[in-house]
Amino acid sequence: MNARRVTAGAGEPGGVTGSTLPRRQLGRQLRDLRNRAGMTTRAAARHLEWSEAKIWRIETGQTSLRGLDVEAMCKVYAAPTELVEPLTVLARQTKARGWWAGYSDAIPEGFEVYLGLEEAASALRSYEVDTVPGLLQTEAYTRALLAGARPGLTAEQAERRLRLRAVRQEQLTRSAAPLRLDVLIAEPMLWRRLGGSEVAGAQLDRLRELADLPNIRIRVVPADSGYHPGMESGRFVVLEFDPGATAAYPEPPVVYVEAFTGPLFVDKEQEVARYRAAFAGIEAVAVDARRGIEDARNAL
Repeated sequence: MNARRVTAGAGEPGGVTGSTLPRRQLGRQLRDLRNRAGMTTRAAARHLEWSEAKIWRIETGQTSLRGLDVEAMCKVYAAPTELVEPLTVLARQTKARGWWAGYSDAIPEGFEVYLGLEEAASALRSYEVDTVPGLLQTEAYTRALLAGARPGLTAEQAERRLRLRAVRQEQLTRSAAPLRLDVLIAEPMLWRRLGGSEVAGAQLDRLRELADLPNIRIRVVPADSGYHPGMESGRFVVLEFDPGATAAYPEPPVVYVEAFTGPLFVDKEQEVARYRAAFAGIEAVAVDARRGIEDARNAL
């Protein structure tokens, strides 16, 4: 899989969305200019007296950039004069701080990039296998999950993570353009009594409530559905971006894969297409969540 493993180098959502998108947009523009100039990363690094690693970090949106650096790159790549100023403006935006910056102590390594993408996204489509997605979790469910997965956290650290998750969840109910969520859940997840029957039951009730919101669609993949692409893909999230919100520099969809050793971000067009096809294949065997939720609730 041609993916990138990303390590992420106080406010409230709805404000500054941070540097994630500007970094990615600027990186793509500079990479395109380099390619049009017929220049390799090695040649570019030599001309700019930088390392190839620095060129790679810039082009993959993993670092902020000064306007002077952008001007130097544009000169080396013989970029059209009219592009230089817009790109230097974009460079200034790569230093912006998102609302989540105030929770840096509570953000797992590499997850800051995902938060920036999630904040800017207009819609998420996800396939979930083992746990309820964070945006849909109750506080008690999250506590139980943290207790099992992160037993070394102090009470204060756990509270900070809970607060971060609660603020993220506000994206689903905000008055202006709430985040659209389309979730496919593997049925065995509904029967897992994480935190005990009371916690699990409250979580099922929460899923049933959220499924009634106009911007949220939850469906269940029956355990007896036979083969479907999710059996090979595992958990993934497809993040979609509103073209109107990023008109100057359209943001292509990104797939987030939560690997055990760190997050992966897939943005190659042909590979994103494979995940979209996988989602469609899983969706084809999915059913309305209400019956599955009710059955699991009655079994507690």
